[in-house]
Amino acid sequence: MTKEKTAEEQCNEACEANERIQEQLKFSKIKVKAVKLTGEINIPELNPKSMLSVKPQLLTAKEMLEHLGYPAGGLVPNWKEVFLRKMDEMLKKYRSVKLYMDICVKCGACVDKCHYYLGTGDPLNMPVARQELMRKVYRRYFTLPGKLFGSRFVNGSDLSEELLVMWYTYFYQCSECRRCSVFCPYGIDTAEITMAAREILNSVGIVQKYLHEIIFKAQVIGNNLGMQQNAIVNALEFVQDELQEETGLDIKVPIDVEGAEVLFVTPSADFFASPHIESLYGYAKVFHQAGISWTMSTHASEGGNFGLFIHNYEHMKKINKRIWEAARALKVKRVVGGECGHMWRVLSSYSNTMWGPFDYLDQKYKRPQHICELTNDLLNRGALKIDKSANEEFIVTMHDSCQVARGMELGGMPNGQFEIPRAVIRGVCEKFVEMPADTIKERTFCCGAGQGLLGDDMMATRVKGAMPRMQAYHYAKRESGVNFVALICAICKAQLSKMFPEYGVAMEEVGGIHQLVGRAIVLGAKESV
Repeated sequence: MTKEKTAEEQCNEACEANERIQEQLKFSKIKVKAVKLTGEINIPELNPKSMLSVKPQLLTAKEMLEHLGYPAGGLVPNWKEVFLRKMDEMLKKYRSVKLYMDICVKCGACVDKCHYYLGTGDPLNMPVARQELMRKVYRRYFTLPGKLFGSRFVNGSDLSEELLVMWYTYFYQCSECRRCSVFCPYGIDTAEITMAAREILNSVGIVQKYLHEIIFKAQVIGNNLGMQQNAIVNALEFVQDELQEETGLDIKVPIDVEGAEVLFVTPSADFFASPHIESLYGYAKVFHQAGISWTMSTHASEGGNFGLFIHNYEHMKKINKRIWEAARALKVKRVVGGECGHMWRVLSSYSNTMWGPFDYLDQKYKRPQHICELTNDLLNRGALKIDKSANEEFIVTMHDSCQVARGMELGGMPNGQFEIPRAVIRGVCEKFVEMPADTIKERTFCCGAGQGLLGDDMMATRVKGAMPRMQAYHYAKRESGVNFVALICAICKAQLSKMFPEYGVAMEEVGGIHQLVGRAIVLGAKESV
């Protein structure tokens, strides 16, 4: 008869397990070299577990973990029980996740569609293999044959420390870009599975640092960068001074103006980082020249919403709430969002169910409007005078950001998320060229750093994951002389401005659409709006 363990023995075992898992998940800096650009995207040779050593840093700050509602002492003692309880919650709360556990037939349509698999050759970065990490646990613990006969009978996995390591490694080598779901005949969305897996890991005390640190800052301070209100005001006043010095005109970057027509929200990276800030210059010029009353908010100083990246809508709601609190407090008529992929997906697709209805807004604008919609409308009505020769040096292409391309619509029209941004580019540039058709629009490749993978600790994954986009850009550059890629996502701007030099391309070839608008707009006498 097995002797029951004492409380002290159980405590010692739990501490030892936590120490082992902390050691196995310990971050180590890994350098990788970018491959030579040829303009071709080839299926790689298999390189099993080649990315197993690449792991993001763990969050250990007790204050942050407690605020976010996660265990603050590392792996919890009864982690297997907590793991299965949270997984059961995920399967019941998000029916799509349970459906995806059941319907995959392993047809292989998704295998070569992931940028991380194409860049690494690691078979566990195949979407179906990543899904299998969760599906094996599902078959073992959540199906009748698995419960009765165990893992071997159902090709399942028992919970183990090794399994935790595999989950933490490979579910943080998925950028939730959803490209694989475009090609899946059943529409299985790996992003949904990844989000659920991350929240299950969080529940047992395995919490990634970069992503959750940003969620904490956005909730407590109000923006992803942790900028206090006086720093925000100083940054925006600097932008205003720069614009006025450049143009000689009284261009304003209004802050907390009650009664303005538009509340404008944008990623906090736009406040000072290049190439983001150049788009902010463009936004301000558009509002000024069109004569639209607008304001930014120190309370809602962040458009980005990293709460989307984990299956925890409470985090997403808390971050999004600031925008609608500011909209009410400032008595604006409409809300316009800047260039940010996941920001726009949350703002346009989730805001109404979280904090609507927005009956206090002008009912002509009862949903948020993207800055590209606003600018395109002004261009179509002749309300902006444009000098395309200001962008004559550029042959422009466009990188479709994943969250825009595959997560939402734009302008209330079919394919608006593709056509409206391109219409703005064509409206301010003479020369526009597409990258290869299988790398753009709904088939666009991720930049390689979305959904919480933008930290320096994930540089190896970022370099490998950027390869398909870099090859497509190189092809357009070689064949058509392209020398500028236009973006509408803050993460894409941050990632590609770092990756271009890694691949031997000038960082200055990366920028926002409204950077081009800002260069071409003719300021001065107002056009009729």
